[in-house]
Amino acid sequence: MYIGCMTDREQHIERLFRLHYRAMYRLASLLLHDDDDSKDVVHDVFAKLLVEQVELREPTVLPFLLSCVRNQCLNVMRDRKLQAQLGQYLIPDDVLEQTSPEDLEREIEALRAGVDALMPPVCREVIRLHFLEGLTFREIAGRLGVSETTIYKHLKGALQQLRSTLNQREQ
Repeated sequence: MYIGCMTDREQHIERLFRLHYRAMYRLASLLLHDDDDSKDVVHDVFAKLLVEQVELREPTVLPFLLSCVRNQCLNVMRDRKLQAQLGQYLIPDDVLEQTSPEDLEREIEALRAGVDALMPPVCREVIRLHFLEGLTFREIAGRLGVSETTIYKHLKGALQQLRSTLNQREQ
């Protein structure tokens, strides 16, 4: 992007980026212990600033930016935890290679039946939107008109129900 084409707001945000990137990156790195995720967090904060019309006042801008970084890091950590929990349910490739197509089809059918039996119905919808349509918690929350925390709780509850249903099936 050429400097001459940038609005005053964009130039102001670019200046803030240059001034505060290092401090923001250090905080993200301390919280996440991952270079790429830390860079992504800082870039996401600035991308949101470009889209949202937040008033940035100079005396409080650094604490505000650091707070944004902290919140974004908490979201990343929450997503990591959820991904780790979901990883428990994934079937390793070597198991798939040793499983017959018939057994695999039975497992898939059991999973479908378990999803269809989820209660309340919003749990089925959250599972469908997240895993089949690939929507993020934020996108699902926006679509259903609830908070991201509610989506997380529904997904966690749905996975617990599925685990219980599939464990009962194996016994």
